[in-house]
Amino acid sequence: MIRTKLTLFLLILGFSSSVFGQAAYEIGSPVADFSLKSTENTMVSMENYEDAKGIILAFTCNTCPWAKLYESRLIELHNEFAPKGYPVIAINPNDPEVKPGDSFEAMQTRAADKGFPFAYVVDPNQEITRMYGATRTPELVILQRNAEGQLAVAYKGAIDDSPRDASAVNKPYVATAINALLKGEKVEVTTTKAIGCSIKWSPS
Repeated sequence: MIRTKLTLFLLILGFSSSVFGQAAYEIGSPVADFSLKSTENTMVSMENYEDAKGIILAFTCNTCPWAKLYESRLIELHNEFAPKGYPVIAINPNDPEVKPGDSFEAMQTRAADKGFPFAYVVDPNQEITRMYGATRTPELVILQRNAEGQLAVAYKGAIDDSPRDASAVNKPYVATAINALLKGEKVEVTTTKAIGCSIKWSPS
């Protein structure tokens, strides 16, 4: 029995390492492009935003209560900052085999019901999610063009400091970071702890 439990623990540990042990982008790291299918049945890549000053990536989903609490705030972020050069791209990282409510069809329904003004795409093999080191929904990454014109990571973490109540926000981390970037200033807080549901990883 002890040996069986030990074997199971090592298997779980090995799986966890395979998910989280890969080197993820760090602050300042240039990022690679992706091509992911959106709820509009179009392929979305960073090339679609070649005139943008940066991009707000939001790892989110349909089912997580925390993600739902932040949907309106994601819409507000896009509406405020897309005209200033920082559009939102929402990425669903969850495996629908593990969480059926996060299927592509459910994504399409959610996007229509909420009237998302931004692209909502699926990461079918979770490769992009691993590259960014995201572990929660919602978890945000701000990308900013560097001196070479490459998109690079400027911030990773939570949207703000009040997941439950938008009216009680004292520290709007993402908005503060983007406003600093727009002024050509240094982002003072580059990483925070994302509060949300754990990403539903594929067991295979």
